[in-house]
Amino acid sequence: MRAHFFLLSSALALTACATAAVEAPSAAPASAVEAETSEAMSQVTLKRSSAAVPQQAGDSYYTAAATSVAERAGADFAPKAKNVILFVGDGMGVSTVTAGRIYAGQQKGLDGESYRLTMETLPWSAFSKTYSHDAQVADSASTATAMLSGVKTGSRTLGLRSGVAYGNCASAEGQSTDSLFELAEAAGLSTGIVSTARITHATPAATYAESASRNWEDDTELGDSGCKDIARQLIDWPAGDGFEIVLGGGRGPFMPASIMDPETGEPAGRRVDDQNLTDDWRAKSDAHTFIYDQAGFDATDFDSDVKVLGLFEPSHMNYALDRTEDEAGEPSLAELTRAAVTRLSRNEEGYVLLVEGGRIDHGHHATNAARALGDTAALDEAVAAALELTDDEETLIIVTADHSHTMTIAGYPARGNDILGKVAYGPGGLARAEDGKPYTTLGYANGVTGCKPGEEDCAREDLTSVDTTDKDFHQQALVFQGSETHAGEDVPVFASGPGAELVRGVIEQHEIFHIMGRASGLVAYED
Repeated sequence: MRAHFFLLSSALALTACATAAVEAPSAAPASAVEAETSEAMSQVTLKRSSAAVPQQAGDSYYTAAATSVAERAGADFAPKAKNVILFVGDGMGVSTVTAGRIYAGQQKGLDGESYRLTMETLPWSAFSKTYSHDAQVADSASTATAMLSGVKTGSRTLGLRSGVAYGNCASAEGQSTDSLFELAEAAGLSTGIVSTARITHATPAATYAESASRNWEDDTELGDSGCKDIARQLIDWPAGDGFEIVLGGGRGPFMPASIMDPETGEPAGRRVDDQNLTDDWRAKSDAHTFIYDQAGFDATDFDSDVKVLGLFEPSHMNYALDRTEDEAGEPSLAELTRAAVTRLSRNEEGYVLLVEGGRIDHGHHATNAARALGDTAALDEAVAAALELTDDEETLIIVTADHSHTMTIAGYPARGNDILGKVAYGPGGLARAEDGKPYTTLGYANGVTGCKPGEEDCAREDLTSVDTTDKDFHQQALVFQGSETHAGEDVPVFASGPGAELVRGVIEQHEIFHIMGRASGLVAYED
């Protein structure tokens, strides 16, 4: 259970509200209409009833990141972001953005190399350093905790500071944090999560959960330890009046095997407490509802006070390239984002929303670039939907990744060559490696397609007659690994809206929390 917040008065937290906003690269307002907009935005900041000092404020990672952001902000910075939307492309490193750009453009029949993803049109950008407290190459739990709570922590631990020991329930004592979502709820804002992964998976769970192991998504491994599993923590989340909207995958962690899944007709989950937590969600109020398929989604009025838990698959949602094959149907990431923004926008105080393209990561782990890039394009469509529905004078939008992957782009392919294809220097000019066989533009440093230990014949497969553009093709890897690994290079950060100017240079990943907290006025700082 997270500790109570220490609330400061709005007068202390928002002393800079009367100061003019930091200008974007464009000129100052040149018309009465623009001047009125700027004045209106100043009034938005005055609506914050309080800012909070989170319980992790004394952590050395927290204070260092807060100082760095404060230096970029300067003395005249004033919080102007009524709303905050954080997009996380899980595993979307620089090579994925580049290949995703070419892929998306080529899918539209355009020149892929010069195509621009929507995320790339955002006016501010930076590189984020993704190492965790104990690893050069981090996992999604520690990186999500960094972005959502402002501290670095140990890999595989969730929502806790670096003093926690992985898998040790008792060690979580005294290591709690307050996520940006809990701060938002305490201030009267609305909150929501959207993910194509299980809602109890590392990135979405970092908004609400604390766990010494990211794997404790249900209660099967906890025994009588006294710790709560992640699914239960979502249902019992004590912050404010709770989430207004939660949309993603992962019915399994919320259900026992004693009931049948409403879509598959198979045992729904494996909870040992025999509880159906979706019933607990619905029991909270008449406004709380649970949906699990396209029909339920289509029947929901998101422009109402309904509180929605939508879990569209027993585990992760389908990849974007496979979504239409689901008989029960499931919404696209862009549709989920539209629903969430519509629901959350009903709160005049504002909202905080996380949108995760969670399956980019899974495609890479399988050395399956087509599905990884398909989900990258789907995330970009969700960014476009959010930009369409929001006002950049009042909504801070940040698009980034938690970590990268080992996918590479190589081999001198000709301009316009299919990004999923074999390297060709031009028409009829298929490139060949020293072994005389063709190879693909995209490959992986490690993964299941590498040469397995003990194999007598480790010769690389001849791809001459293989359709490498098929969505089921798995790119070749150098080193055998049961699952391709994350990579440790910096990842891009793109931003627009009030406070986006703080996204510049090379930043620590946990500075993202402080950018959002400072821009929104949700976090109290003593500058």
